[in-house]
Amino acid sequence: MKRNTWQRQAVRDALGDAGGFVSAQDLHAALRQGGSPIGLATVYRALADLAGEGDADSLQSVDGESLYRACESSAHHHHLICRSCGTTVEIEADDVEQWAAATAARHGFTAPQHVIDVFGLCPACSSA
Repeated sequence: MKRNTWQRQAVRDALGDAGGFVSAQDLHAALRQGGSPIGLATVYRALADLAGEGDADSLQSVDGESLYRACESSAHHHHLICRSCGTTVEIEADDVEQWAAATAARHGFTAPQHVIDVFGLCPACSSA
């Protein structure tokens, strides 16, 4: 575990305040707008560390951009993400877990890990 510097704490706090998935650039802009002298490279490093330690969720948008949010659960989980408004729901997916283990075993792989995020439109955006 990395030591908790003021920069890392600032990123953690800003991520919690963001309320949803946010890019490193957007988080950096929010920090700078709030008067922080933190650099963009530091924000990237802090986000990578937080994601690696399970304190932040990380995913790639449909456009390929890395997005982060404060993690609500320390247990393995997946996300349903609205492509329009960004609403995110953490879900458990036992069928996915079984499929991943069976697929890995069928090919001789052990200790499988995976990341699955499902993008769609939330009920509010679907009805709009």
